[in-house]
Amino acid sequence: MSAFSLPATFRVKQRASKLFVMPRIRALDAAQPFDYEARIMEAHEKSSKLKIGIVGFGNYGQFLAKALIRQGHTVLAHSRSDYSDIAVKIGVSFFRDPHDLCEEHPEVILLCTSIISTESVLRSLPTQRLKRNTLFVDVLSVKEFPRNLFLQILPQEFDVLCTHPMFGPESGKDGWKGLPFVYEKVRIGSDEYKEDRCQKFLDIFAKEGCRMVEMSCSEHDRHAAESQFITHTVGRMLGKLELQSTPINTKGYETLLNLVENTSGDSFDLYYGLFMYNVNSTGQIERLDAAFDSLKRQLYGHLHDILRKQLFGNGKGSENLQRLAPPAVSRNGYGQEATACEVKQ
Repeated sequence: MSAFSLPATFRVKQRASKLFVMPRIRALDAAQPFDYEARIMEAHEKSSKLKIGIVGFGNYGQFLAKALIRQGHTVLAHSRSDYSDIAVKIGVSFFRDPHDLCEEHPEVILLCTSIISTESVLRSLPTQRLKRNTLFVDVLSVKEFPRNLFLQILPQEFDVLCTHPMFGPESGKDGWKGLPFVYEKVRIGSDEYKEDRCQKFLDIFAKEGCRMVEMSCSEHDRHAAESQFITHTVGRMLGKLELQSTPINTKGYETLLNLVENTSGDSFDLYYGLFMYNVNSTGQIERLDAAFDSLKRQLYGHLHDILRKQLFGNGKGSENLQRLAPPAVSRNGYGQEATACEVKQ
């Protein structure tokens, strides 16, 4: 029986049923754009995340990894020491073998090694297992040295970004807002993917509130020798004095004690690296020596003027000289200092 042969009342009910269903279909269609936008936003969020391999998972590598994980990036790590337990707690995949790390094809290799071990670590990496367009980034406290290493050792296809977050686990424990982050795009490919990837990495620090400073590696090292190296040198010099807190500390003295504490917390290898691998540091050592000598001459010269006034200003110079002179030493006939018995005789 066709629809047209059905009773009129049934056809009316059927049409009424269709009319009743149609609003539900339209409501479902109205929800689809929202779901689509949500999926688009989710896909965009995922595309803004990076897979980052940290080489050198010591104290500083762990410090950076926590921020990377917090922002949703995938973090892998490799180190000569076994930090697998710490990595699990942070949410990082740890690899004892660098080959295994490289075979995961991270988009970014982040070097967090010590300055003096950077070359040996870089040369030992099986870069042939990485994608040929991988981005290499360092966070060393000197910049010309790693820049030259990257350009010398890495194939032309690899991108290079030299950075220096000028803070650490102690100075950055309460957040990175306003702290300087220095970088130079040493070799970044011109295609859209490479430029976008480099910007995504820099955005990690921008999102944490860092003060982003684009600067050449050579300019960074000149400034760092005048600031960071001097700070470490003065802090370590004061540390040699074994200064102690007193019941009458001034604000200035408290500052010195804090300086000693902050610099002594860093390894000597870091300090040595600041000296050895920054060509400007030797000049700063010489300037410190010259400044201290000049200050001593100024002090003793002023003291000499005061003594002369005391000695000769009241006309009793000879008496003052005699009073200030060391006691005379009696000598026996042999030119030797006389004993108490010989003097009495």
